Amino acid sequence: MQVWPGRPYPLGATYDGSGTNFAIFSESAETVQLCLFDARGREQRIELREVDAFVWHAYLPGVQPGTRYGYRMSGPYQPESGHRFDHSKLLLDPYAKAVDGQIDGHPSLFSYRFDEPSRRNQQDSARHTMKSVVINPFFDWGDDRPPRRPYHETVIYEAHVKGLTRSHPDIPADIRGTYAGMAHPATVDYLAALGVTAVELLPVHQFIQDPALTARGLRNYWGYNTIGFLAPHNEYAAWGTRGEQVAEFKAMVKALHEADIEVILDVVYNHTAEGNHLGPTLCMRGIDNTAYYRLVDGDPQHYYDTTGTGNTLLMRHPHVLQLIMDSLRYWVLEMHVDGFRFDLAASLARQFHEVDRLSVFFDLVQQDPVISQVKLIAEPWDLGAGGYQVGGFPPLWTEWNGKYRDCVRDFWRGEPATLGEFASRLTGSADLYQSDGRRPSASINFVTAHDGFTLSDLVSYNDKHNEANGEGGADGESHNRSWNCGAEGPSTDVAISALRARQQRNFLTTLLLSQGVPMLLHGDELGRTQLGNNNAYCQDNDLSWLDWSMLETNAGLLEFTGALIRLRREHPVFRRRRFFHGNPARGSESEVGDIAWFTPSGTHMTDADWEQGFAKALAVFLNGQAIAEPDRRGQPVVDDSFLLLFNAAAQPLEFTVPDEVYGAGWAIVVDTSDATTPIRLGPNTGPSLEPGRALVVLDHSVTVLRRVEQYDG
Repeated sequence: MQVWPGRPYPLGATYDGSGTNFAIFSESAETVQLCLFDARGREQRIELREVDAFVWHAYLPGVQPGTRYGYRMSGPYQPESGHRFDHSKLLLDPYAKAVDGQIDGHPSLFSYRFDEPSRRNQQDSARHTMKSVVINPFFDWGDDRPPRRPYHETVIYEAHVKGLTRSHPDIPADIRGTYAGMAHPATVDYLAALGVTAVELLPVHQFIQDPALTARGLRNYWGYNTIGFLAPHNEYAAWGTRGEQVAEFKAMVKALHEADIEVILDVVYNHTAEGNHLGPTLCMRGIDNTAYYRLVDGDPQHYYDTTGTGNTLLMRHPHVLQLIMDSLRYWVLEMHVDGFRFDLAASLARQFHEVDRLSVFFDLVQQDPVISQVKLIAEPWDLGAGGYQVGGFPPLWTEWNGKYRDCVRDFWRGEPATLGEFASRLTGSADLYQSDGRRPSASINFVTAHDGFTLSDLVSYNDKHNEANGEGGADGESHNRSWNCGAEGPSTDVAISALRARQQRNFLTTLLLSQGVPMLLHGDELGRTQLGNNNAYCQDNDLSWLDWSMLETNAGLLEFTGALIRLRREHPVFRRRRFFHGNPARGSESEVGDIAWFTPSGTHMTDADWEQGFAKALAVFLNGQAIAEPDRRGQPVVDDSFLLLFNAAAQPLEFTVPDEVYGAGWAIVVDTSDATTPIRLGPNTGPSLEPGRALVVLDHSVTVLRRVEQYDG
């Protein structure tokens, strides 16, 4: 085989139509061999002799897409010094754009003997590990255009590629659970009809199946065990894994874009699947352990871990930063995705040990002309000291607002002394985001996510029930802020079932009418249950997959959710771009401010009212005539005004509608206590209420009123 010098950039395997350039970084390796595999698995080794700035490279004419390859690195094996080179281990290319196969847990994947960890294991791992694949980068995108929807107009749907589509009866069986299944009209049409504007996909970067799980008959379902930052996970491919998964992923994005739905990826750049010092040698550990991973100061045999997975990437090393930035740009420019949710993002800010919002990673993102223009969502915590950073990320970023989740759950389960914080979370969490110039859209609001109870389980279980995970119930969060409404688990009690259904409507109404960006967990609109399992990371089965028969059994909840999304979309007062300030807007004809808070008796909330720990009800007036912000064409935004009545108490309460200064009449739009017609959209919503009128709001319910021009009673 001819071997030409090639180029040190770009890193990875780059096919140009005639041949392929290979380039890989290693600062400490002594020799590097490129290993090519034919269809029968026979290996051909090619020594890379060209090295520029620690990048080893070569160009191989005639090497075509579909070719499988890997690397073998030689260098010191000195764990006590942090070096773990092992020529017997076939290594994935960190820049591989496709991966074939999966690890099988064989002892050869590990550089030590299980029975005696101090002794080396130099068995060859090539037959038991994954192979990198040369891909064809060319794809007909047609007239694909990213939707580029503003944050304040966004409704996010957190979904799992397999879990959402695996059981859908209208999707052909051979593509269920795949990227092609996500692109199928049955999926796309459902999402479009629901009204969501973005899907946030659980990890689709190549990840491994943990041997410890497979030994127990379980699988890594969520995918937070990444080993390839540029490769779409091959198990979600319907048409093949020799690069076909790349084209299939692109076709999925194209189909969703055609429906005006954005694609956001949940990405895991904080650690890799190689684990701690007892983990397998699959990729970066064997390429350059001291460059890629954060090692313990004074004890480089062990890994500094702020992720709970065994290792953390070294975020101050230039090639680690380059890998992450190259990965992000690749997914935007080549795969056309629209944004990212960063798992355990606080770890990305640990340039040294502390979380630093001025770290190099944030500087790189801020100045990057590509990445700075897409949606950037942080999971603003990790497991290290000082890792809880809700409200602490730079201005360009939005955040999963964990305080929103906790407060809203507490409010609706009747916890005392929640009114003040509930008001803040409902109106965009200005206490967290306003001081650094961010807007309400910095808050990604959610009540449920993949990690934890589903919405149905949140109102059906007081405790987690994770026995199926095989960990003796020790896994998963124990403090769920949930309430089972009177019975643990499934119940045939009519009153309990009605209360649970009402509570689900309460959570959805609160979420979708709060300022900020709402995020729904897939299946919550259909009442999906995991039978109380709040940590279904290893449940790749019916427990986690969406049961599409609920389209019929829970059609009312689906209709309710879609109507709420439509209400939010049609009324900008629920998705303001700026925080409320409490005063009449400059130039506005309104006599009252943009927001006002009332007690159930109709009087303005005082400091004493906010401090009443027993209080569990309040009303909020949202003034659509005083939004004081322009639309896309610079025209003033004017909307209807609304009155939201929240009653989290255990008994019905009488609310008094405010006087005529706030409205001449009010029509009921949403009533979560009404299971038959809980939402009335359109101009004719029924008879109106006069100012000063008393209205009974059922226990554990929300009533939303829209201001009308005159009382017609």
